[in-house]
Amino acid sequence: MNHGTVKFYNSDKGFGFITDTQSNKEYFVHVSGLIDQISEDDEVVYELQEGRKGFNATNVKLA
Repeated sequence: MNHGTVKFYNSDKGFGFITDTQSNKEYFVHVSGLIDQISEDDEVVYELQEGRKGFNATNVKLA
């Protein structure tokens, strides 16, 4: 599991970005990849899955 912080999340549109704690890379997250509801600045754990435009965060839950 990867650890990160929610940089941005728009609950109305159902997407956002997570910044990885170790690499500082940003990953796209879609509402379909959430286990828990998230908000900006939440600490989360997640898995990465290859998407159409790079890696997406999936199985996202609060840390």
